[in-house]
Amino acid sequence: MSTVVKTVTELVTPILEANNFELVDIEFVKEGKNWYLRVFIDKEDGINIEECALVSDQLSEKLDACDPDPIPQAYYLEVSSPGAERPLKKPRDFERALNKFIHVSLYQQLNGAKVYEGTLVDLNDESLTLAYMDKTRQKTIEINRKQIAQARLAIKF
Repeated sequence: MSTVVKTVTELVTPILEANNFELVDIEFVKEGKNWYLRVFIDKEDGINIEECALVSDQLSEKLDACDPDPIPQAYYLEVSSPGAERPLKKPRDFERALNKFIHVSLYQQLNGAKVYEGTLVDLNDESLTLAYMDKTRQKTIEINRKQIAQARLAIKF
């Protein structure tokens, strides 16, 4: 974890806890010539723009008060919802996704594919089971969690 992400996590956590919000993810990335600090938040019934603005204002004040500045370069602060295709990173994220349609990218091929989309039908500490369509046939696959590069909720078309 980068020092920026670690520092921002420490600063934003009390703000989120005071408002019963959840930290979904933080990223500090350079896109083109600009740096972006993105903080993704959520709550049980979804987050709205006013709540994002509240967290943005309070976090901005905390960042400005830090000495030395944890982010010396210029950057844009964005606080938002993770969206419909929110990432699944923490064990709780996967538990909430049970019986939902998800997208899983793997580090290496498993049964000839590196990407699977299907319904998360079972999970434990070591693996998860997806029910997916292979052409016209319904199949299931068990995926070891250590093989997962990324996972997120997905929209089924």
